Amino acid sequence: MRIADMNWMQVEERLKTEDRAVLPLGCTEQHAYLSLATDSLLAERVAVEAAEPLGVPVFPVMSYGITPTFMAYPGTVSLRIETFLAVVRDVLDSLAAHGFRRILVVNGHGGNSPARSQVLEWMGTHQGVRVRFHDWWNAPLVLAKVREIDPVASHASWMENFPWTRIAGAAMPDHQKPLIDFARLHTMGPRETREYLVEGNFGGRFARSDSDLEQLWAVAVAETRALLTNEWGG
Repeated sequence: MRIADMNWMQVEERLKTEDRAVLPLGCTEQHAYLSLATDSLLAERVAVEAAEPLGVPVFPVMSYGITPTFMAYPGTVSLRIETFLAVVRDVLDSLAAHGFRRILVVNGHGGNSPARSQVLEWMGTHQGVRVRFHDWWNAPLVLAKVREIDPVASHASWMENFPWTRIAGAAMPDHQKPLIDFARLHTMGPRETREYLVEGNFGGRFARSDSDLEQLWAVAVAETRALLTNEWGG
């Protein structure tokens, strides 16, 4: 259930029997022909669909992340690392203060990875609160399904091309783009990155059938839900 669909009294009542919560992390950055909000849309949706049958509250997605490399693409918004981590810390502090003791962070953007280390540090000063950090798009079962469908896939390729990340009127190229040289990309500034990537896809077909995407999504939701239902320890 979305926190956006609850009032504070309902949350207070829910906390009497439920100490789990989900915090999605996203980003606003270029995704070639897909929505600039792709990472946010996917992180929030997989979180909501995973948590809904369990009655676990899902907080609104943090829509801005760390993405300085894409700043030559209009519409991209990048936070400084310290800004992003400060917001994540404050959100976790708030959830803990209200009584949430098991928090699943569902991350949709690779650039947000500094938060993984921060979560470990944060738990050291918040005894009794457990946090799991889940890169849903890079998790074992999701990656296995991607490789089963089509091993050539990456940022802004078919594996992120769902009905809810597509833009009306944006025609997709019908070819497979070779994977980029990631070592080379990591030496580039924003302008060089745009010149190298052109439209922004890191490699792979721009689109595949909805049937393929439905299979991938089902795995993503189930793998995320398992993190809410498996033993938390502690």
